[in-house]
Amino acid sequence: MSDTNNLFLQHSGASVPLICGPMYPCSNPELVAAASSAGALGVIQPVSLTYVHGYEFSDGIDYIQQLTDRPVAMNLLIEKSSRHYREKMQQYLDIALNKGIRFFITSLGKPDWVTEKVHECNGFVYHDVTSAQWAEKAITCHVDGLIAVNNRAGGHAGTLSYQQLFDDLKSFDLPVVCAGGIADKTSYIEAMEYGYQAVQMGTRFIASLECSASDSYKQAIINADESDIVLSERITGVPVSVINTPQVQRRGLKPNYIEALMLKHSKLKHFMRTILALKSLYQLKHSLKDESINNDYWQAGKSVKSIDGVLSVKDIVEHITG
Repeated sequence: MSDTNNLFLQHSGASVPLICGPMYPCSNPELVAAASSAGALGVIQPVSLTYVHGYEFSDGIDYIQQLTDRPVAMNLLIEKSSRHYREKMQQYLDIALNKGIRFFITSLGKPDWVTEKVHECNGFVYHDVTSAQWAEKAITCHVDGLIAVNNRAGGHAGTLSYQQLFDDLKSFDLPVVCAGGIADKTSYIEAMEYGYQAVQMGTRFIASLECSASDSYKQAIINADESDIVLSERITGVPVSVINTPQVQRRGLKPNYIEALMLKHSKLKHFMRTILALKSLYQLKHSLKDESINNDYWQAGKSVKSIDGVLSVKDIVEHITG
């Protein structure tokens, strides 16, 4: 596909069809800016920016935009939650638009209110989906593209292979981004030749010089094989891909009896997921920079098998897309 036919490049302003995916807690400002400066698209994760890395949101965007003159994007987790959380996300969206950000990735909710505001400013919204069912819901909200999260992704992984997921989504006639399992040039080329307009990587960028993750976290990614990646439901109530460390083994992968009952309850499930999410925000924040083996709660995808060293973001982008 030529650049002139690539809608993702037109929408995002990136030079190469590659996204440094939004990661909690790993998306520090320097990583986001470095990805955009290298020609890819860096994505701000607002909870990482504020809660983990300590920036007031507006000041954090200013800092990132001082580090790069290339476009950056922003992620919004919009799952149904408290009114306070929704209002905070709306405030973040308004600030980002005022700062000139025009590309947004939405996750875990109905993005209608996001697309309405962003389209008024001539921006674009891509939505995370794991199946055609969720894509259909997103399309009714007038999204501009789909982030196809497959079964090799880190964080909230899907259940389908990247081939099956693309086949299920291509009829919607929107740009589709491959998210999961990409960490080297071979997998990048395969995804692009299959029909994707871009790829999104997370795990590969954790093992970068610019990422503020601890050396222990980065070394765990380098040492891991894809068989070391497991799905834990103890973090947010839905499966999350993590490295199978001693702490993960001690806690187990499934919710306890009370958690499971609440997660199945139509009126209590959102409350339980909020409780689990708040707990995980603290745990993941403190595991990011902790060098001890007692706090090894690390998210990663199955692309770990292709990662054998820590590189600069520029080198990663050049090696994969060059």
